[in-house]
Amino acid sequence: MSIPQFLICLVLSQQLLRFSKINHLPLWEKRFKYAFIFTFLLFAADASLGASSSVKWIWYIFLVVLISYPFREKVFSPMHNFIMAFIPYVLISFASDLINLVFPDFFHGWINYFSTARLLAIIWLVAILFNQSRQRKAAEKERIKRQKEDELNRAIAIRKVELEELVAERTAELTEQKEQLEQTLAELTATQSQLIYSEKMASLGELTAGVAHEMQNPLNFVNNFSEVSIELLDEMKTEIENGNKENAMSVAEEIKQNLEKIVHHGKSADNVVKGMLLHSRKSLGTKELADINALADEYLRLSYFSLRAKDKSFHATMKTDFDKSLSADSSGIGKVNVYPQELGRVILNLINNAFYAVRVKMKKNIPGYVPTVSVTTKRVGEEVEIVVRDNGTGIPSSALSKIFQPFFTTKPTGEGTGLGLSLSYDIVTKVHGGELTVETEEGEFTAFTVRIPV
Repeated sequence: MSIPQFLICLVLSQQLLRFSKINHLPLWEKRFKYAFIFTFLLFAADASLGASSSVKWIWYIFLVVLISYPFREKVFSPMHNFIMAFIPYVLISFASDLINLVFPDFFHGWINYFSTARLLAIIWLVAILFNQSRQRKAAEKERIKRQKEDELNRAIAIRKVELEELVAERTAELTEQKEQLEQTLAELTATQSQLIYSEKMASLGELTAGVAHEMQNPLNFVNNFSEVSIELLDEMKTEIENGNKENAMSVAEEIKQNLEKIVHHGKSADNVVKGMLLHSRKSLGTKELADINALADEYLRLSYFSLRAKDKSFHATMKTDFDKSLSADSSGIGKVNVYPQELGRVILNLINNAFYAVRVKMKKNIPGYVPTVSVTTKRVGEEVEIVVRDNGTGIPSSALSKIFQPFFTTKPTGEGTGLGLSLSYDIVTKVHGGELTVETEEGEFTAFTVRIPV
């Protein structure tokens, strides 16, 4: 069954029908109502016939009609961006099925790439639809604001006329009252402008953080583990050719572990997409018992191999000093009640910054310099302490007071958004009720300390 084609046709026909109703286009409303009904009829036929190639191509013909028809009419120009969001997936899906039909051997040899292309097209579609939904809501909110502002301005204008009439009829006392009212009006206007600016900045920060930090990290993990797995496959092939069965089996086990992590982070990306569609960026879910040591160790290695995949010349020493009481035993004792995904984002961001700092310092070719990043965990009374330390470039004293501010970064343009530490600070302090501090010496080291109550 062609479930994706059915959903796309259903959404397109429903939205075009809704647009026709809102804009009072009876002829088009009738046509898209038939298209809406035809979608279900075609779905029923597809379900009854099973994997029928003829029905599959009918789906594509129907999709082409739904997508191309509105482009011929100027009245549907507001819908063009919405419709264009579906085109990449339709083209990639059609090309995949066509190649599978004409060149099946070639298709099966490259099936992973076709699947990845479809996945990226779906992510693109979801992101565009989500962004357009946000824009529509923002536009509606702005319209309501303008309406309220107009009503307020009209009320103020009426009141001003009344005051002017009273001023003309009465004494200097009323003149003083008029001046006070004008001052109040100026303060209200300034406050209103500041609130509008703050809200716009908050919306921008939420959108940027949502896409960059929620979507990109899981996808990067999938890509990096895939690249590492390809290298391990080459290594396993060499071991098999050399007759080293035990070494080959060991490499195969590593590949299996990588694939399990790919599945894990793929599901994380799926959860992010669902969260974006449900507009639940502020929802943190529920706390879970997590192994802090395992979490820190996992993200330390993920960050290192991610950077190694991008820069083969980079190397660094990784040190860990974990409190055994924070490692879960067979009964689960030792786990800490936290928001694992949010805390993991903090740890990953701090470790990424640490590796970045030692990498920058390594490029200076300082004699005897050994890039080192260490992660330490400790239970201190009723708190858990996580320290990420590096012997990199350190933080300039002029920037130290600004590092937790949104959009502030010391990295070159294009290498940092300035949101990582700001988001980490909010997660530690506001979400977990903890504390995030930094100790640094320019040119020598930087150590970030996370303390959260348990």
